[in-house]
Amino acid sequence: MAKQTKPAGASPKSPKGRGIKVWPFYLLLALLFVLYLLFQSNQALSVIFGTAAFLMLVSVIMLELFAGMQEEGYVKNILEMVAAVAAVVLLWFLLRALLQTPNPIDVVPSCSMLPALQRGDMVVLRGISNISQIHAPVVNITKTQFANLLNSIRNGSLSCVAYTVSNNRVVISQIAYPGYTVGLYKQGNPGYIVQDGAQANNTIKYTCGTVPSRFSNGTTVSEASTISITIANTTISDNKNNSIVVYETVPEDLFYKEGDLYIVHRAYAVLNVQGSYYTLTKGDNNPGLDVQYSNYPANLSFIQGRVIASIPYAGYLKLLLSGSLRQPAGCNSTIG
Repeated sequence: MAKQTKPAGASPKSPKGRGIKVWPFYLLLALLFVLYLLFQSNQALSVIFGTAAFLMLVSVIMLELFAGMQEEGYVKNILEMVAAVAAVVLLWFLLRALLQTPNPIDVVPSCSMLPALQRGDMVVLRGISNISQIHAPVVNITKTQFANLLNSIRNGSLSCVAYTVSNNRVVISQIAYPGYTVGLYKQGNPGYIVQDGAQANNTIKYTCGTVPSRFSNGTTVSEASTISITIANTTISDNKNNSIVVYETVPEDLFYKEGDLYIVHRAYAVLNVQGSYYTLTKGDNNPGLDVQYSNYPANLSFIQGRVIASIPYAGYLKLLLSGSLRQPAGCNSTIG
């Protein structure tokens, strides 16, 4: 068989893969991401490595697009991108249908759920269509009692703190140092300690105590915390077997004002307000319930779903893309 020759003037086709080598950029991206994880407790380094990882991620995406266009042509590469985006959108709507929630996937942005969930974990949610799907104690209250609860939230937060009196001035702390007393503190200007019996007319009565809090350096301290609540003569304590839910905040919430549109916390109790259900929630690593920080109980319609699975580190991509580079407060200690 005669050897075929290329027509004169034809340029040789570059072998696939020749051109820009992208894999070194992937290695650098992985290194920057690991450094970001290792130095999250250092505010300056976390911002430096986080920003560098974000820029490297953008660079890798752009290089992949450029290399793909060089090797396969613009039309084919654009068609592949469209197909990839369509596949992701199709998967998202499929998950929404299967899990019965508009937001089947979310990310843990803080350390408020340590040790059950870590910052950066991706969580998978199943929608809530019936209150029985939330595992937590249900307490029946009247509309008047609920209105009283909402009014107390509007008037300021009630936090369990450790305090001492020095020169007729109340000094408060979350850590119960020797000589400090643990009690309920009403935020305000000025704030004041809530005396025993002053909660008699409150819908929720808080019992304060101390719990061990372990720091990342190995030290342990006693931290003032809410150890139980009483509603309609029913006393409820923290239960780590209760459901973890994701709920949408409202503009009146402190968490909303701080930029947290969705909260991943554990259900502490459910309020049945004559057929309407509201969930009291608490972060496992927080000393108080969300309502104690001037956040309103989440109505059933605002709950996106309960957590059915988590994937470690998979949510850091969203945190980097959203600019959440700094490690929030509370990540260097764990309650319990």
